[in-house]
Amino acid sequence: MIPATTVIGIDVSRDWLDGCCASSGRHFRLSNTAAGHAQLLVLLRALPQPVRIGFEATGGQEWVLWTTLVAAGVEAVQLPPAQIKAFALSRGTRAKTDRIDAELIARFMLFRPEAGRRLPEENLRILRALTKRRAQVVDMRKRLSAQISARRKQNIPADLEGMDADLAATLDTQIRDLERRIESVIAQEEASAVRARLLLSIPGIGPVSAAMLIAELPELGRMTSGEAAAMTGLAPIPHDSGTLRGKRAIAGGRRALRRVLFQAALAAACHNPVLKPIAQGLKARGKPHKLVIVAIACRLVTIANAILKTGTPWQAQPRP
Repeated sequence: MIPATTVIGIDVSRDWLDGCCASSGRHFRLSNTAAGHAQLLVLLRALPQPVRIGFEATGGQEWVLWTTLVAAGVEAVQLPPAQIKAFALSRGTRAKTDRIDAELIARFMLFRPEAGRRLPEENLRILRALTKRRAQVVDMRKRLSAQISARRKQNIPADLEGMDADLAATLDTQIRDLERRIESVIAQEEASAVRARLLLSIPGIGPVSAAMLIAELPELGRMTSGEAAAMTGLAPIPHDSGTLRGKRAIAGGRRALRRVLFQAALAAACHNPVLKPIAQGLKARGKPHKLVIVAIACRLVTIANAILKTGTPWQAQPRP
């Protein structure tokens, strides 16, 4: 069957855009520059309409192209690399080149037409950039703290200690500045501000985790509880076969968000009136600390999903 939509897969790298049209099998290579993006738009106008384009998440290399395509009215989606890799293995494709990757993306889109992430709104893109930058600076501060602790056991000059203190103060200032900017971006849009107020009403969720949920999981409140847990990689995955009951494990999902939810779960396990007894019960049964935190984080995101779905703050929720 010939699809009604012209499907194109693009493998995006720092310098090149390698594309493949699923229906014709035609390949092309353009530079990943403004001129290359303009050439791509000219090429797309000559194809049967409508056109749907997909590309893998590549750590930000695809964002300028994505924004350009959407601004020109072209449907473009971002695809998870893990799903493309699994699709390649299912086809027995072991070779990997930019040309092969582009064809795999195009064929995957035919196989899974519903897959893909659409371009977030500009306010959400700014918020995501700020939350990601904050996470990077926090990681830098953690590494610096570990280095300072290690150096204190050594006989180092006083001026080096002063440099460490200055650098730590600079990082602290940047983190505070980023947090103020995150709060400002959320407050600028009414929908985001409402979502933030609802999330902050949940004991255990603070400004950082609320901002991350808004930025990294905009679908929250429009999905089932199982989907919310799966999207964050907190849903236990069974490994059963016949009479064998394998060990459950978590995997996948949006990693940066999951790390923040672990921190929120630590607070919820101590202060949330509903989740605290659950955590205590799991500990009393001898469950490992990590399993307890995962369980609380999973329940926390399902609660957040339900509260955003109903639009009712935590205080007004009946205790289960």
